[in-house]
Amino acid sequence: MAEDHSACSISAFDGDVLRSVFKKSVIEERIPEDRWPSLATHLVRELTGYEHVAPEVLAWMMRK
Repeated sequence: MAEDHSACSISAFDGDVLRSVFKKSVIEERIPEDRWPSLATHLVRELTGYEHVAPEVLAWMMRK
């Protein structure tokens, strides 16, 4: 049976690290805005190991 990760969260520290890495990647690699959601999703999945990424987390990471 698949694990239920609905109660999982990201710490404030990890969130700050993710957002910093996201912003740095976008700037340094000149990633177009239409690819931001996939980059943000990839970063969160790499850190947490969970398949589901809350839309609120992605929106927070990508806000300008």
